[in-house]
Amino acid sequence: MATSETRDRLLGATIELLAGPGITRVSARAVASVAQVNQALVFYHFDSVPELVREATRLSTQQAIDHYRPALAGAKSLTELLAVGRRLHAEESAGGAVRVMAQLLAAGQSDPEHARTARDCLRLWFAEVARAVDRLLAASPIRELVDVDDLSRAVGAAFIGLELYEGVDPERAEAALDSLAALGVLVDVLEELGPLERTLLQKRLAGLRKRS
Repeated sequence: MATSETRDRLLGATIELLAGPGITRVSARAVASVAQVNQALVFYHFDSVPELVREATRLSTQQAIDHYRPALAGAKSLTELLAVGRRLHAEESAGGAVRVMAQLLAAGQSDPEHARTARDCLRLWFAEVARAVDRLLAASPIRELVDVDDLSRAVGAAFIGLELYEGVDPERAEAALDSLAALGVLVDVLEELGPLERTLLQKRLAGLRKRS
């Protein structure tokens, strides 16, 4: 078996374990078993299991970003952008990048190395979302009130957090997703305001910024 093929199988096996049984089940033995290779090869290709997890989660994140980038770039409103996020949640949460990230975030609460890996992966997601949000809000009165990077982090974190919430209360998690969609509709309505109403709104928003 080629060296690159073995490495890819180890990464794929790690992603499979993260998305399935979870991060507590990720060990050199378990990864080697799923990949169907000798356990020693885990440490031949990676210095440690945490390094393997780091590389696997980065790969999982980048693959998901590459897959959804056209949809994010093609969104014509915040409502459409949130719909892309909802589709991502539905498609990925069962066994993909969203579940992998949720596992990593949970582990990062007590493990600094996993926390650092989670931050790196989240930055990749948030940067992609920020590009779309910045484009969509460029001429919006809302743009005067929000920081694009902060808003992007809030939206991204909401979808990932809902993955954890959905595991214990699916019905309420679905209602929370509906609320995010309503936020997009509200922004779309603001976009349709006439010049006078928009000017008044911008003045009110400017006042809020001064008080904050």
